[in-house]
Amino acid sequence: MNIAELVPQPPHFETFKRSRERFVPETSGCYALTTFSREVVYVGLAKNLRRRMNNHLDSEVKVGLTPLGRAALFFWIESNDIEKIERTWMNIHIQQEGGLPVLNSVYSPVST
Repeated sequence: MNIAELVPQPPHFETFKRSRERFVPETSGCYALTTFSREVVYVGLAKNLRRRMNNHLDSEVKVGLTPLGRAALFFWIESNDIEKIERTWMNIHIQQEGGLPVLNSVYSPVST
């Protein structure tokens, strides 16, 4: 699924590499990791987007090769309603692709 299909659309992105993390804000929000062709491979939420990007850069799984390609771009939307946005993005991905993004493993379709 292409990043353009997510609603609300994440308005910001940076290359998924350590030299670009300083341009990601230290605010809460939802984010998606995509390939260069903007295929979504992971969806998440964070209280601190910069720290979360840094954590993912330390993860061999997140920087490794997937069937769709490597995570290359970090898209985000700043928000305080991160659970709702993440749930919406996951549901859109499930509707479009029949399952979770390739790097996501656990998901609850409703708020707990």
